[in-house]
Formats: sequence, structure tokens, C-alpha cells
Amino acid sequence: MKGIRFFQSIQIRIIIIYVLLILLAMQVIGVYFVRTMEHSFKDNFTNSLNDQAYLLAEITEKYLKANQEVKAEGDKSYDELSQAVNNLFAMSRTEIQIIDANGIVRVLSTSQENRKALLNQKNTQKEVSQALQGIRDIEQEIELDGDPKKVIAQPVGSGGKVLGAVYIVASMDELYNTMNRINKIFISGTLIALGLTALLGIILSHTITNPIKEATKQATAVAEGNFNQLLQVKGEDEISQLGKAFNYMTHRLKDALAAGEEEKEKLASILSNMSDGVIATDDQGTVIVMNRRAKQMLEIQDGSPAQSDISALLGISHEDIGRMVRSENNTVMISIPVVDEEEELTVRVVFTPIYRRDRGFTGTIAVLQDVTEQEKLELSRREFVANVSHELRTPLTTIKSYLEALDDGALEDEQLAKRFVGVTRNETERMIRLVHDLLQLSRLDSRQALISKEPTDVSVMLEEVADRFSFQLRQRNIDIRIDVQPGIGEIMLDRDQIDQVLDNLVSNASKYTLGNGSIYILARKTGKEWLEISVRDTGIGIPKKDLNRIFERFYRVDKARSRNMGGTGLGLSIAREIIRAHGGTITLESELHQGTKVCFTLPLLYSKESDEP
Repeated sequence: MKGIRFFQSIQIRIIIIYVLLILLAMQVIGVYFVRTMEHSFKDNFTNSLNDQAYLLAEITEKYLKANQEVKAEGDKSYDELSQAVNNLFAMSRTEIQIIDANGIVRVLSTSQENRKALLNQKNTQKEVSQALQGIRDIEQEIELDGDPKKVIAQPVGSGGKVLGAVYIVASMDELYNTMNRINKIFISGTLIALGLTALLGIILSHTITNPIKEATKQATAVAEGNFNQLLQVKGEDEISQLGKAFNYMTHRLKDALAAGEEEKEKLASILSNMSDGVIATDDQGTVIVMNRRAKQMLEIQDGSPAQSDISALLGISHEDIGRMVRSENNTVMISIPVVDEEEELTVRVVFTPIYRRDRGFTGTIAVLQDVTEQEKLELSRREFVANVSHELRTPLTTIKSYLEALDDGALEDEQLAKRFVGVTRNETERMIRLVHDLLQLSRLDSRQALISKEPTDVSVMLEEVADRFSFQLRQRNIDIRIDVQPGIGEIMLDRDQIDQVLDNLVSNASKYTLGNGSIYILARKTGKEWLEISVRDTGIGIPKKDLNRIFERFYRVDKARSRNMGGTGLGLSIAREIIRAHGGTITLESELHQGTKVCFTLPLLYSKESDEP
């Protein structure tokens, strides 16, 4: 195991690579050098022998000619030739033979005693036979008696006539010994070069691996969250550039993590303060994130564990959730009961899948939107449209019926025609009042109604309201009383619009108060900034279940009675919008068979001298 770790070190790898490269280079160079040197030595050795053979052939030629012309002096001629060969061409461990045309060895120069017996013997070597046939430059490398030998054979003669041959056998031991010594020197040099290379490799790899080790330590520190340490950069080489890049990466990573933490905090803050609930789950439907609004909707305590099943929280099966997540129809409406309240929350849930590139589907995000008020507004809108349609259809139907009756002949009966025309006129005026109230309510809703405030004496205003209804109330024996707190004086308000509010409240009190009843109009200050005006009656009162909807448009407690009395069902709605436009509030209190009290407040922020509110 330690060996594996040893060879896994990049420093050892670099050293081994350098040594192998040098060894390979030396081997290639050595093989090339040795082969070239060997060929050069052999070529030089062979050329030297050939030169000697050529020279010896020229010298031998005249002796062989003379021997053929004068037979009696043959021995003398060969003796002179032998003496000349031994004096001029004697070489260590080299055998020289002069052979006549018959293949008889006539001159022999050799240092080996056992070879001297070949003198005056016929030489049957193939090289000699080829030379006697006139073939020149015969070379052959043989092994004789365990030694490498070089054989050279050259014919002697000219003009196409062969007189004999020169046969040289030279030992190559000295040449090969020289080559072996050179090889040993080369191997020694190679070993010394490898040792120096290994030493230089250690030094060089140390300069490379030390910065890498430092970078490894720094990378470990960065992985552990320590971004304060930086690499020391020395020089401008590639390792230094790597160190600079690593330090730059550390700074960027530190900034990125800081930005990530900041974004995480922002996201947490956004999730905590969102008006919609957000629930994130894993691919198994287990809740992993739930913001505060979602906990409020689902009535989950902050201290309770977050991990729970989304199906149990929302009351929707996993199959339905999975189907909605993977389809375009990813919205569902659910109702959540509210503890200690009769109402339920209407919540729109939108499911969105979470995908990762490497894993695909990894979870679900559910956005919970409280649409209870929206549903109420939508219901109110539908009821408003239905009520307007009904309120307009009723008089129009009546008008149409009476006009058809007049057209069918009732017009000829003067009294009947007059009564029909009167009913038609009343229904028309009723529609005009309804349209007028709707337009006024629309202007108030859109803030287009002008509030023209002027100094108004509260006592005078209330007295005038009572005077407008006094005759009607006396006929029904209903008493109306006014009580104004001393010191109120004049305040700034829109007299026409407040008169409309008071007229509506007193009219309602008159309609729903039986004979011998009473109506009270009270005005007093509440604190230093508010005026409170209330209209209280002793009428039939309003059931408790209708109190929350009494200010809704077209809402009537007793629809038939209200319509017969000429009401449009918009009076209290208009009164509320007028009071709101003045910056005040309006409330209603009532008990069945006990009476009703409507109270509204107006601000006392303006002095008598003020020209504008």
C-alpha cells in the first residue's frame, strides 16, 4: 500500500519521467552511435586491408611473371617476395598468402605455427577460387578458431590474365575490443547522466510540487470555509499564474458565497413577508420549507416540526397533486376551516414542479393564495348585477304591462287611463332614482364626486332635516327630537351630501317605526377632533344575521316592504361612501323589536375661517 502511495506522488512521477526520458534518449543515441562507430571501424579496417591487398597484388605481379618466364630461378623469386611481404606487410594476428595460378601457396606470412604448414600447399578456399577466376574485391567475415576474422582476396594480374591471388585473413579481435571499451564508457556515462538527471529531477519537481502542495492546503482550507488565507505567488511562470488564478478564485468564491448568503436571507425575508403562503416539498411530498403566511393559513404553530406530508396538510391526495404538477391545469380551490369562527378560508393552490438538470423532477412548490375576499367581492358583484337587473326589470315590466293595457283600449276610459299613466309615471321616476343613485355611487367609488365643504351650523342643519319630515311624522303620530351638545357651532362639511345622508337615515327610521314611536337625532363631540351624529328610532329593528350585510348595495331586510315604500336598496351604501369621503366612519346597531341606531362621525379639523377642508 505504501508503494502504491509512493508511486502516486506527482514528484516521484516527474522524477521517473525525467529518468525514463533521459534513458530513452541515451539508448537511442547509444544505439545509433555504436552502430555508426561499428560500421565506421569495420569499413576502415576493410578499406585498409583492401589497400594492402591492392598494393601487394601489384608487387606480387612481377614476381609471378618472372617465375613463369624463368622456371629455374623460381625459388629465389619467392624468397624475395616472402621477404618483402614480411618486411612491408607484417601485421599482428594477420595471415597473408601469395598464391600462384594453380592455387599453390607460394608465400605465407603468419604468426601461427600451425598455419605455416600450408606453404606450398594448394588453397581450396572459395574466396581464392573466385580470385583466381578474376573476381575482384572479395570480402568475407568469418569466425575461425573462435575468433572473428576478415577475409580479403584479390586477383594478381593485368590485361585479363590472372597470374595468382593475394589472400589475407586478418583478426578483428582488437576492433571488437575497442568497441566494447567504448560501449563500457558509454554505459558509464549513461549511468552518471541518469544519476544527475534524478538529482535535477528531484530539485525541479520540488519547485513544481511545493506550490501544488500549498494549493492543495489552500483548497482544503477554502472547502472548510476559510477564505482569508492566500497562496504566495513568486515569479511569473505557469505555476505562479495558477496561484494567481487560485487566489482570484478564492476572492470570487468568497464574494459568491457572501452574495448567496445575502440572497438566501433576502429569500427568507421575502418568504416570511409574502402575502401568499409558500410550501416546498421533496419528490416524496414531504414538506421541507413553509413560510409564515402558509403556517397562518393552515394554523400551524411556529414551533411545530416543518417536515410533514403536504397531502395531509391540504387534504389533497398525492395522485391529484402529481397529476396537477405535471399538467397545465395546476390550480385547485380548497376550503380551510377557521378555528373559533363560522367562516372558512377560500384558498387557491397553484402547484409548480421543481426540476434539476441532473436529476429531473425533485419536488413541488405550492403557492397558497387567500382569495376569500376576492370570492366575496365576486359574489357581491354577481348579486349586484342580478339586483340591478331585477330592479330595472320590475318597473320596466310594469310600464310595459300598463302601456299594453292602454294600447288595448284602456285609454278610452278616462279614469282608468289616468290611473295607468300615473302608475307608469311612478315606475319611471323610480327607475330615474335608481339610475341616479347608481351614478352617484359610481362617482363616489371612483373618487370623482366633488366634496365642496363650507361652514355649516350643525343645529340649523339638524332642525331643517326634522322640518322636512315633520308633516309626514305627525300624520303617523311619530315624535322626532333633536339634541345638540352646546359649543359645537359651525364645522366644515359638504352640506348637500350630509343632508342626503341624514335624509336617508331619518327616512329609514320613519319607514320602520310604527305609530306612537320616536326618532332621536343627537349630535356631540367625541374628543377634540370628531363630531358624532346619531339617528335612533324605536322601530321594528333588524335581525342580527342581517347586520353584517346592511350596508351592501341592494340589500334589504324585507325586500317586498322596502320596494313598496319606494326604496332602491342603495341609500345606506351611498351614505357610507359619503361619510368615508369626508374622512369619517358610520356604524349601525340594532335589536329586533327594540329599534335601530345609526351613528356616523365627521372630523373637526377645520376652523370656521377655513375656506377649504
